[in-house]
Amino acid sequence: MRVLMIGPDRSVHGGISGVVNNYYEAGLDKKIDLCYIGTMVEGSKVRKLLKAAGAFAVFLWKLPGYEIVHVNVASDASYVRKSFFIRAAKAFHKKTVIHQHGGDFEGYYRGLSDKGKERVREVLAMGDAFLVLAPPWKEFFGGLIDKDKITVFPDSIQIPEKEEKRYGQHKLLFLGRICKAKGVGELLSVVPLLKEKCPDIKLYLGGIFEEKELEDKVRELSDCVKWLGWISGDEKKKYLKECDIFVLPSYFEGQSVSVLEAMAYSCAVVASNTGGIPQMIINGETGILTEPRSEEALKEGLNKVLSDTALCESLGRNAYDKVEKEFSIDSNMEELLKIYESILKR
Repeated sequence: MRVLMIGPDRSVHGGISGVVNNYYEAGLDKKIDLCYIGTMVEGSKVRKLLKAAGAFAVFLWKLPGYEIVHVNVASDASYVRKSFFIRAAKAFHKKTVIHQHGGDFEGYYRGLSDKGKERVREVLAMGDAFLVLAPPWKEFFGGLIDKDKITVFPDSIQIPEKEEKRYGQHKLLFLGRICKAKGVGELLSVVPLLKEKCPDIKLYLGGIFEEKELEDKVRELSDCVKWLGWISGDEKKKYLKECDIFVLPSYFEGQSVSVLEAMAYSCAVVASNTGGIPQMIINGETGILTEPRSEEALKEGLNKVLSDTALCESLGRNAYDKVEKEFSIDSNMEELLKIYESILKR
């Protein structure tokens, strides 16, 4: 099969590029004729515009030689940019897979004019297959396009060998964009309160600051909060192994590769009850779910795992078992190949 896949550049710090890189590490490009075109890079608006324009030119040049176009898309600017590629694929009569990763597409859609909503429905209906990360998104997008086209297709990761972990260390890890939408403001507010009962608590923040006030707050809390910058590879594995608790208090999520990674390293996960997270976290069994935007709920959830080492260990061990059984990238990749085959036969 010849597949032309598009999405953000593989160097971009974010969830979609992480998913794509996982596919390459798992050998998807060895199973099919795969060409990946990055449509977005980090930087100034001019740099992003030049990248998008150049990517579209390369896409049009490559398009005749491929059977399937796989479009990785989120919301807002990502959707607007990818809509040009989807329309072009349709014009060339290519089989198209639209892979929706955005956690706030519903908010984006509801903010559009009636005409804008109509255009979105028109573009999304051009997909021969439509992939969403979790059941709630199948319900939402099922109101916009033919529900029979939609497949719940969760993110997945390479599963590491199970290792022993020290629980009760009170080491918290956060991985992702350091911004208000990820709940970092609430997280930084509750850590000093938790420190009163748990003096050895330490929060490690892995990511890039998007708001200066959060950067200033981290400096104020340097006694219990450490910024790591954007970490990947062996450095990320090191902190996933060392930390016994992972926290992600996002306001919204499509799913979360970082939660899957934390589960795969047997961390006790405390995360928001939003998007695809409840598909991974069974409250009280494979992690703790908290209500987004609530400092009190976040404090209560973190306090449960900080104050009960046995619970922390049980959640971490159960999390590993769940991610190994349900979110292995090898199984996920085989399912993706079946989806490609099915649309080629139609």
